[in-house]
Amino acid sequence: MRSRIWIAAALVAGVISSTPTTVAAETLTGALAKAYANSQGLNAARAQLRATDENVPQARAGLRPFVSGVGSANATRSRTTFGDDISTQTTRSESIGFGIQLNQTLFDGFQTPNNVAAAQAQVRASRKNLANTEQNTLFDAATAYMDVLRDRQIAALRRQNLGFLQEQVRASRARFEVGEGTRTDVAQAESQQALATALLNSALAQVASSEATYLDVVGSPPTNLQPGRTPSRAIPKSLETAFAISQREHPAILATLAAVDAAAFQVKSAEGALLPTLNLTARVDDTYALSETSGGNLPGVNTSLGRPTVNTQNEISATVGAQLTIPIYQGGRASSVVRQSKEVLGPRRIEVDGTRDQVRTAVASAWAQLQAARANIDGFQAQARAARLALDGVVEERNVGQRTTLDVLNAQAEVISAQILLVGSQRDAVVAGYAVVSALGRLSAERLGLAGKTYKPEDHYQEVHDKWYGLRTPDGR
Repeated sequence: MRSRIWIAAALVAGVISSTPTTVAAETLTGALAKAYANSQGLNAARAQLRATDENVPQARAGLRPFVSGVGSANATRSRTTFGDDISTQTTRSESIGFGIQLNQTLFDGFQTPNNVAAAQAQVRASRKNLANTEQNTLFDAATAYMDVLRDRQIAALRRQNLGFLQEQVRASRARFEVGEGTRTDVAQAESQQALATALLNSALAQVASSEATYLDVVGSPPTNLQPGRTPSRAIPKSLETAFAISQREHPAILATLAAVDAAAFQVKSAEGALLPTLNLTARVDDTYALSETSGGNLPGVNTSLGRPTVNTQNEISATVGAQLTIPIYQGGRASSVVRQSKEVLGPRRIEVDGTRDQVRTAVASAWAQLQAARANIDGFQAQARAARLALDGVVEERNVGQRTTLDVLNAQAEVISAQILLVGSQRDAVVAGYAVVSALGRLSAERLGLAGKTYKPEDHYQEVHDKWYGLRTPDGR
C-alpha cells in the first residue's frame, strides 16, 4: 500500500478541468494557509482568547493599591440677631480642600491568589479551545478543497460520457440509415444521451455548490486545484498508538482539564470569603478655609466694633489606618457560593471523561474510514481498468455484429461508474487522512508547516498579564 495517496489522473483519460489552465495552480496546503489566515470563526476565537487574557490582570488587581483623588468645597453664610433686633451679626465661611487616598488590601483570605490561578487556568482552556477551532477550520478547508476537486472531476467524466454517447447516437443513426441497425438501437442511444445530459447538469450544480462552500471556508474562490494527498507522515503506524497520542495531546481534552483546574481554584476563592481580611488606608488632605464675621452694632450706633473680622486657615493632614474584618455571619450567601462552586466543579470533571470518549470514537472512526478508502482505491482502480478493457472489446465486437448497441451502452456506464467511484475513494482517502490527524489533536498550521505568519497566543498574554495601566490594546486600538 502506498504511503501517499494522490488524486491521480490515471484511468480518467480525457478529463479536462473546468478551470482554465492559464490560472495559477493552487495546492491543498496553500488553501489551508488561506483558511488559517482568513477564517472568520478562527479570527473570532483569537479575539475571544485575547479578551480572556485580560482576566489575569483583573484578578491581580485584588492585591494592588487603589489610589483616588478627592476634592471638596463648602460655603456657609449665617445671620444672627441679638435681643429684640438690637444688634445683628453676619458670618460667612468658605473652604476648599484636595487630597489623595490610598486603599491597599493586605490579606483577603487568599481570594486574589486563587482568582489569579483560576484566570490563568481559563487562559489555558481558551488556548486549547482555540487550537481545537484551528483544527476544525483546517479540516473543513481540506474537505472543501477535496470536494471541489472531486466534483470537478466527476463533472468532467460526465461531460466525457456525454460526448461518447453523442457519438454513439450518431453511429446508431448512421447504421440505421444503411440498414445495419434498428430503430431500437437508436432509441436506446438517445435515451442514454438524455440521461447523461441530466447527470451532467446535476454534476455542474454540485460543482457550483462545492465552490461556494470553498469560498466560505477558505476565503477565496477555487482556481486550478492541484491533486491533494494525505498527511501520511503525521499518521501513526497503528491504531493503538493513535489512541495514546489523542488522549495525551488532543486540545479538546486539554481544554476540559484546564477548566477543571479553573473550577477548583474558584472553590478555594469562594472559601476565602469566610476568612478575615486586612486593609490599609492612607490619606493626605490640604484644606484652605476662610471665615468672615461682621455686625454686632446697636441700632443707630456705628463703632469700630462692627468692622468685619476675617480669619484664614490652611490645614495639611495625613491619616494612616488599618482595618481587620472578621466575618461571623453573612446571611448564608458566602456558604451558598462555596457550595455552588463545588457543584460547578463536578460537571467539569465529568466533561473530561466525556471528551475523552468522544476523541477516542473520532480516532476509531477516522482510522476505519482511512483504511477503507485506501482499500477501495485499489479495488476501484482494478475495476476501472477492467471496465475500460471490456468497453474496448464490446465496441470491437459490436462493429463486427457480435454485440448490440445496448451492450456498448452498458459497458460505457460501467466505465463511468468505476471512474466516479475511484475519484470518490481518492477524495475520501485524503479527507480521512486529515480526519485522523485532527482526531489525534495534531492538525495545526505549525505542524503542517503552512506558509504565512503563525498566530502566537503567548505574545498577547505576555503584553497584558501583569499590566498595571493603559487603555490601548497591544495592537494599538
